[in-house]
Amino acid sequence: MKDKKDNATFDLPGFAPADPVDALVPEPKRPVPRSRRSTLKQEQIPLLNLDEADATGLPVWKSDPDLDLTGLPVWKPAA
Repeated sequence: MKDKKDNATFDLPGFAPADPVDALVPEPKRPVPRSRRSTLKQEQIPLLNLDEADATGLPVWKSDPDLDLTGLPVWKPAA
């Protein structure tokens, strides 16, 4: 809105005359038929091949003479 006494003000957006109500009503949309997605079949994994685990589910630590405590191979001189 512009004040008649103040030439520095500017016209604010949104203060234009309103559109007729009939123009604002959207057309009804027809529902789009949904296609069914095929679901993947679930498969049971056998538990026999899994490594030993502790109560937390982490694998049980096993000592290996060829590896040090960090998991790196132990250096052995050539015989």
